[in-house]
Amino acid sequence: MPPTDTTPDAPSPKKEAAAAVLPRGGAPGIRFEKVVKRFGSNVVLRELDFSVAPGERVTLIGPSGSGKTTILRLLMTLEKLDDGLIWVGDDTLWHMEKGGKRVPANQRHLHEMRKRIGMVFQQFNLFPNMNVLRNLTEGPVRVLGLSRDEAVERARGLLDMVGLADKIDAHPSQLSGGQQQRVAIARALAMEPRVLLLDEVTSALDPELVVGVQDLLRDIARESDLTMLCVTHEMGFAKDISDRVLMFDQGQIVEEGPPDRIFGEPSEQRTRDFLQAVLAS
Repeated sequence: MPPTDTTPDAPSPKKEAAAAVLPRGGAPGIRFEKVVKRFGSNVVLRELDFSVAPGERVTLIGPSGSGKTTILRLLMTLEKLDDGLIWVGDDTLWHMEKGGKRVPANQRHLHEMRKRIGMVFQQFNLFPNMNVLRNLTEGPVRVLGLSRDEAVERARGLLDMVGLADKIDAHPSQLSGGQQQRVAIARALAMEPRVLLLDEVTSALDPELVVGVQDLLRDIARESDLTMLCVTHEMGFAKDISDRVLMFDQGQIVEEGPPDRIFGEPSEQRTRDFLQAVLAS
């Protein structure tokens, strides 16, 4: 069994540490144009149109199976697009220009596009055979071409920011769930993404560990200009971190707007029903 924290799970990162390691300047936007995703005969996304402005924080809410996580997986190229276009900045993700025409992307194009995007999963997905430091340095060295010294310096700064500088030599099995998720967040940031995707990042944590991870992500949102797209069932967190909230159902946007309006005065009955069910549980 992983050890249990005996101290609060995530102290807020020092602003000076965050300023030193979090990216600023040039975050791209995201745009979906008539995006279709099917799993067999099940159409999960139906000609979906939506956009996230550069540096904007958008949260997707809605019932399970409404297509929210599929959106993140398409952006990470973990699922293949069936139809439509996805833009990250000025470039299409699943397509590229060749001979003046738009054609399906090859692996080189996908590899380059993936460098712009980081994702934090609900199940941490740390490398169990590597210590914390190597979990943070492996990608930057192998994928970004950083020197080992550069990667280590960046990793140390990120671990200081997430409050885990003393766990640099620990392995994931020696960390609590909250600590593992903070390492996963630091690992995503170590790849210097311009877009950060968050998929139910607190759903696998014990309730007492949730607040610390949420506080860390709020600090990251405040101290960086990352474009952030978040899927969560934590409505309070969604309200605090978001510039805009999108309510999804059956692969379509039911309603969107600033969090105060969506959570305070939603205009659609489907949104009201969903929020009542979630907040009552």
